[in-house]
Amino acid sequence: MTITRSLILFAAAALAEIGGAWLVWQGVRESRGWLWIGAGVIALGAYGFVATLQPDANFGRILAAYGGIFVAGSLAWGMVVDGFEPDRYDIAGALLCLLGVAVIMYAPRS
Repeated sequence: MTITRSLILFAAAALAEIGGAWLVWQGVRESRGWLWIGAGVIALGAYGFVATLQPDANFGRILAAYGGIFVAGSLAWGMVVDGFEPDRYDIAGALLCLLGVAVIMYAPRS
């Protein structure tokens, strides 16, 4: 259950951070206004709290592993929300990052 909880928290963190950054991007780059920017800032703040709920207590490990989730999640967000079409190098890179997440977070430690 701990791995499942950890993965759910990583997904929630990615939604908050990537979604928040996208909202700020929309507010500034697409001139959608301060409401979008404000919502983005709130979502980015929520990301910081979600990360603290991970079962592992090591800040560096959590953030390093989350980096891989962020890479893959950003590409997925772009595909779903913005119609981005990743090439094989994007996909290969994201898979390598997810492999890194698995090693950093879930490798057996003594």
